[in-house]
Amino acid sequence: MAELPDAATCYELLARMALIRRFEEEAGRQYQRARAGGFLHLAIGEEATIVGTTSVMRPEDFLIGTYRTHGHAIARGTEPKRVMAELFGRVDGTSGGRGGSMHIFDAEKRFMGGYGIVGGNLPIAAGIALASQYKGEDAVTVCMFGDGASNTGNFGETMNLAALWKLPVLFMVENNLYGMGTSVERHSAQTDLSKKAEGYGISGERVDGMDVAAVRGGVAEGIRRAREEQRPTLLEASTYRYKGHSAADPEVYREREEVEEWQQKDPIESFARRCVEADVLGEREVQQVREKADETVKAAVEFAEASPEPPLDTMYENLYAQTEPGGWYAVDERSPEPHRGEDEGHMPDAARELAEAGAAYAGQPEGPRPNPATHGDAQEGVEPRVSAEREVGDEAEDAGTNGSGTEEEG
Repeated sequence: MAELPDAATCYELLARMALIRRFEEEAGRQYQRARAGGFLHLAIGEEATIVGTTSVMRPEDFLIGTYRTHGHAIARGTEPKRVMAELFGRVDGTSGGRGGSMHIFDAEKRFMGGYGIVGGNLPIAAGIALASQYKGEDAVTVCMFGDGASNTGNFGETMNLAALWKLPVLFMVENNLYGMGTSVERHSAQTDLSKKAEGYGISGERVDGMDVAAVRGGVAEGIRRAREEQRPTLLEASTYRYKGHSAADPEVYREREEVEEWQQKDPIESFARRCVEADVLGEREVQQVREKADETVKAAVEFAEASPEPPLDTMYENLYAQTEPGGWYAVDERSPEPHRGEDEGHMPDAARELAEAGAAYAGQPEGPRPNPATHGDAQEGVEPRVSAEREVGDEAEDAGTNGSGTEEEG
């Protein structure tokens, strides 16, 4: 068991974990009330991994996560009320109400967002680390992802580049034992995930993800190695989520007894108990932490409810690609003259003919389908060369010749 830090640090670690737990519980309740929209992925049970990691990062370091990152943003310093407002889809949210639960983002705190694509944040993390290296910044990128992401193609490609280019990055696998509803034993041939980057030249270590002090020690060394030696590391934290993969998860893939067994290792309760037993913190301070977390989360809900929804006329603002007037954009390539999909009423004649011909074929009686190369409307006036050649060949076959007027050799 890792050694406890000083009293002030222990208080801060406990306070952050308690706040994240309380926030996640309230987020689940607000989702049931239909106040928070979209998808919702809670990290209840994983607080020690989150707080242990962020507690040893510098302000200039970057953090990037997956779609279970309410706590990551809060631990990095984002105000809980802004995270809650984002869940509510309000203008005061971290992404202006446009990202929701899966896309919390706070560039000011160098939290570079949550990403809904499994493993999608891995190459982005490498890019951020490469930018820091290129600009000569003394910053480390910490990339946190789930056990399922270690099986994606992005994982191998990112590990290779990180090792090849000696990027200042720490990869943290939050191994909560399930990739959605599939256990590690079923989705990964190598169940010691800390070894999955060894073939790329990246060393790995395992830490107890339910022990905030142990996570702090492992991450601190990985960050030191990245900052001072420009060497990436893969760290695996063994943790557990008490709730399902998402709010819609029926959890048919695990037994209640398993969840209860892991709850006996609760990262908040065990750390609080250990601090009290070691006379580092008192019971009064532990209770103070809980009360303050309740007050902060209650205020966050009130703030989110009071925040306005984004005006409809801002729907197309801040888009990567934008059309005039705003809306959707598509390219119709069904003709030699591609045209914008939303301009179907002004499509070229060739495209219209092909579209009408296709619609006509759908209503044809049973039988051989016409060949559009020889019978389409767009081919009117064109000599059916292929058909004529076939007729010549057919006549030659009937005459027992090879088409040139001579007998075939027996």
